[in-house]
Amino acid sequence: MNLDWSVVWQNSGALAQGVLITVLLTFFTMLLAIPGGIVLALMRLSSNRILSGISACFVEFFRNIPIIILIYWTFYVLPVFTDISFSPFGTGLLALALNVSAYNSETFRAGINSIRKGQTEAALALGMSHTEAMLKIVLPQAARRVLPVLASTWVSLFKDTSLVSVIAVGDLAHTALEIRSQTFRVLEILTAMAAIYWVLGYPQAKLVDRIYKTWGVKE
Repeated sequence: MNLDWSVVWQNSGALAQGVLITVLLTFFTMLLAIPGGIVLALMRLSSNRILSGISACFVEFFRNIPIIILIYWTFYVLPVFTDISFSPFGTGLLALALNVSAYNSETFRAGINSIRKGQTEAALALGMSHTEAMLKIVLPQAARRVLPVLASTWVSLFKDTSLVSVIAVGDLAHTALEIRSQTFRVLEILTAMAAIYWVLGYPQAKLVDRIYKTWGVKE
């Protein structure tokens, strides 16, 4: 077996650019999916059956579609129905944000439901509106409880971003596969890609463990 690891160093700039795209995609997806999850959770908990039903349908739909199918559908089918097309990065971002928002919704709903109703009742008795009680009393406490889960979701999302390579988003996975096809150095490039994902993912996983120990609520 003749290995040539120099191909990795020769393409280190392109791989670094792919890493940057992966990190940006993860960041912007969570930036959209956290408020999206909060809105969906509040809709699901609403006494308005229409809002609650819309949220439930959204969550169940996007939680139960494989992400790669959602990415393909958003890229190839959505423009046909809407006449609106996005860049590959925008398409990947939209598909991931829809999926993660659905999961975050259930995370926030569980966090909100974990807060004792007596606290909301006390806030209402003090003259707060239901909205004020939710924003000032319930959500701050729920945010701490769901933080470890959101951190874990971030790590999973970081790995799932590799799926957008199927629509030519220039993330780490797509960049590595392009280099492989150009150089025919399959073992070296795929090993380097796996190593980079591990080097970036392992510290994140350990940070999640620390967050669970520090912020995890035990009752």
